[in-house]
Amino acid sequence: MKLMPASLALIAALLSTGPAAAADYVIDTDKAHASINFRIKHLGFSWLTGRFDTFKGTFAFDEAKPETSKVKVEIDANSVNSNHAERDKHLRGKDFLDTGSFPTATFESTAVKLDGDNAKITGNLTLHGVTKEITINAKRVGGGEDPWGGYRQGFTGTTTLPLKDFGINYNLGPSAQAVELALEIEGVRQ
Repeated sequence: MKLMPASLALIAALLSTGPAAAADYVIDTDKAHASINFRIKHLGFSWLTGRFDTFKGTFAFDEAKPETSKVKVEIDANSVNSNHAERDKHLRGKDFLDTGSFPTATFESTAVKLDGDNAKITGNLTLHGVTKEITINAKRVGGGEDPWGGYRQGFTGTTTLPLKDFGINYNLGPSAQAVELALEIEGVRQ
């Protein structure tokens, strides 16, 4: 039996196809399609909100096996922005982030567990020189081809960080001992 070149190409393609692997993505901070936002109660009367303006990261995601996903993010702690210069100076100081000693915060996932459409991303957060395991409650927003010929995935997530867990003991009152993070992440497949 003589095989035609097209048949040989098809067989070669089938034989070289292995199990699907997770795709690698870079978080799209260049075009501001990602954000790390925070809020904390101010004296128990209202919410103070802010964000970190500078961060970078990557993630691996396989739609068929999302539990194999991996996330790695590095945050420039000096980029904290609460829309108030004097407060931001205080947040960068020794009472809070102490960015002179700890200029970056990092997160690296160790496990992803699924519960329907929701996921729990567990990993190690290093903040203020302290590394603690945290869990981010996450949900996939969507994914697909973009208008520029690329492929993107988007996720949203939240977590709450007790300040004392990271060695931040500034007295903000009893109702302001934890900061809530809201993460909006869009990645571009590499």
